[in-house]
Amino acid sequence: MGPRPPLHGGEGVSPLEIRGQCTGCSFGHEAKRLQERAAWLNLPHTNRVRRELVQLILFLALAGSSMLWTGCERGDSSSSRQKTAESAAPPRRVKTVRVAASPLEQIVNAVGSLAALDRATLSTKVSGRLQTVAVDLGSVVHQGELIAQIEPRDSQLELQQAEALLSQARVRLGLTPEGTDHVTDIEKTSTVRQMRALLDEAKANRDRVLKLSEQGILSASELETTDAAHKVAQSRYEDALLEVRNRQALLAQRKAELEIARQQLIDTETRAPFDGVIQERRANAGEFLSSGTPLVTLVRMNPLRLRLEVPEREAGNIRVAQKVRLKVEGNTNVYTGEIKRLSPAIEELTRMLWVEADVVNPGELRPGSFAKAEIVTDNTSRGILVPVNALSSFAGVEKVFVVRDGKALEKRVTTGRRVGDSIEVVSGLEMGDVVIIDPGDVLSGQPVNAADS
Repeated sequence: MGPRPPLHGGEGVSPLEIRGQCTGCSFGHEAKRLQERAAWLNLPHTNRVRRELVQLILFLALAGSSMLWTGCERGDSSSSRQKTAESAAPPRRVKTVRVAASPLEQIVNAVGSLAALDRATLSTKVSGRLQTVAVDLGSVVHQGELIAQIEPRDSQLELQQAEALLSQARVRLGLTPEGTDHVTDIEKTSTVRQMRALLDEAKANRDRVLKLSEQGILSASELETTDAAHKVAQSRYEDALLEVRNRQALLAQRKAELEIARQQLIDTETRAPFDGVIQERRANAGEFLSSGTPLVTLVRMNPLRLRLEVPEREAGNIRVAQKVRLKVEGNTNVYTGEIKRLSPAIEELTRMLWVEADVVNPGELRPGSFAKAEIVTDNTSRGILVPVNALSSFAGVEKVFVVRDGKALEKRVTTGRRVGDSIEVVSGLEMGDVVIIDPGDVLSGQPVNAADS
């Protein structure tokens, strides 16, 4: 094979020289391999086109290697500049809080429901036609306020009859019909006084005849006659006493009947026994009701009764007068109450202790609502609390950032219960640690400038 023809009219093509090998890069090795292949490549003149094509491919490969090397150099330079900038950047300013012992209440969680402290079904006490119902569902009533009225006409007539019978009984005892006085000494009644006078006269006659008979002036038969008259007068006197006593008893009966009639008239009105709200209306005007028919259901709304179930393992910590905090469904407000009553026994089936607390109702709570409660069993203990926004969590791992030697340091922690906007840290922090609040994208080891919140 003869010498290679010149390329583009030039001298023979010498082997390609490859420069710019990338130290530490695979592209330098590739360039060297292409240079070795070009050294032994010697194509004939008749294959000029083929030769030029191969040379073009080699040129493009070398150009790509050069560009990649330039990119590596630029990348290394950019990374170096970034590290320099980071080292020269000022420390990041962060808000911090110093860990200290905080009051930490001991609480028992429980669930239950609200109930009315007092609940009464009001019924009519007398029979009759219901004249009016003055309330309806949701009506707010006060103690003594009229709830319903039975037609009073029949009771009014019975009252008038009782008053007339009482007046009659007073007259029979010799008292004024409309007076209020009563007999204290039956000897002062007219009937008894009359029989007493007859008895005294018969006794005087007997004594006089007895003396004359002893003197022989009057016969024994006359003595017997006066003695019999005395006995009759004595019997009549005793009957008069008995009659007056019966009249006194009748007077007392008439007085009682009058009081009953008055009470029946009063009972035609049903009034609220306490302040509350009408929960249910069960009768309508115009209905004829018998005694004891339910009219309405009244509930006392303030305070309310909170009934809770406390697990047996926590029952020993519950005491009367302990404070209670509670929330109800659909309401974010926190309400307070106080333990008032404890069941004397544990429920055998549920192993729960029934606890009742009185809760002040500002007007938003309703009986029957489901409630979640916290019973404060001890408010003297202390623990570590940090703001909730100081805590970061990922994949179940909780951590906080503390400031140590001017840098942020990541620390894993174990948390307890949440208390308002703070959360209890059971382990992982020590007294005096400076915790970063709302760390955001702070990295462990990053320089920071701490500022107390």
